[in-house]
Amino acid sequence: MPGLTYGDAVTEALDRLRGTGFEHGPQFVNHAPMAAEALAHMGYADEVPGWVDHILRAHSYHDVPETRWTIDPADRSDWQSALGDFSRVADWTALFVRELDEGPWTDVLARWWPRLLPGMSGVLTHGVIRTAHAVRAVAREGGDDALRRGELAQGLAYWAARYSGPGPDGSDRTPADTAGAVVLPEPAERTAADLDALVAEYAGIYATTAQRHPIPLIHAITGPAAVRLVVPHLPPAQRRPSYEAARETSRKMLRWFQAGPRTGPAPALPEAPDVGRLFAEAVEIGDEHAIKLAEVAVRHEALAPDPRHAAAAHVANQGLRRFYTP
Repeated sequence: MPGLTYGDAVTEALDRLRGTGFEHGPQFVNHAPMAAEALAHMGYADEVPGWVDHILRAHSYHDVPETRWTIDPADRSDWQSALGDFSRVADWTALFVRELDEGPWTDVLARWWPRLLPGMSGVLTHGVIRTAHAVRAVAREGGDDALRRGELAQGLAYWAARYSGPGPDGSDRTPADTAGAVVLPEPAERTAADLDALVAEYAGIYATTAQRHPIPLIHAITGPAAVRLVVPHLPPAQRRPSYEAARETSRKMLRWFQAGPRTGPAPALPEAPDVGRLFAEAVEIGDEHAIKLAEVAVRHEALAPDPRHAAAAHVANQGLRRFYTP
């Protein structure tokens, strides 16, 4: 009997997850659509239904707030006032569903990406990460499927509703108005290479930094990796600002979560298995953060080989496994 295809697995997962809220517990993020897509992308499509079963048993997701008022995308003051207001997440979702139904998804992405980019750090970059996984699904399978378009709408909506400014307190929520600013286009290859280097840099930092908990600093890696997924689909003028936003966001998270300043020579990287084995270990553990980070390690090892990718995934697997060991 033939196994599930990528498209089949993602479609089934999104269909089953349609009723789940954006968060669970005390503002923990719903990672299920992202991790399910990562599993399918990595060739583990047959594992997706069972993993979705597991995650639905493990978490009780919050109800999605009801729609309140229509957001006018043509009125800057109207949509800006709704940024960072999670009570408006259903309004944001309705806006993006409407726009994605009316025009090409690449146009919607290009219109809203620079508006949302200054708030990339909101909920530890999960808005941009969920958007990026949805972009990959839409780009790989086409934008005709309502479920995949709906997931992209939810990714953008969550990003907008949890938009935050430069600090963890959520201050300065207003995005910079770049109208009239001159931004020189840059080849996608150059931005991609810089993002690859940024991912490797923070993978190395993660692998060699003592941490109180293995999860928070992961997002200094997966955040820029998400931007790397999206950059090929952006207009040229949006590429360099995307890299700069990703770099600054990772720096912020290092300041927020690093246990202490590093002094002296850089510590040696821990030895690690190859990235394919690390992904298999992450699937065995079942943790969504382990799965997503290991997928980033595999992807970036193929793009720009560097031992820091495997080291970070290995450290994360070791740290997260203890939460799942009786």
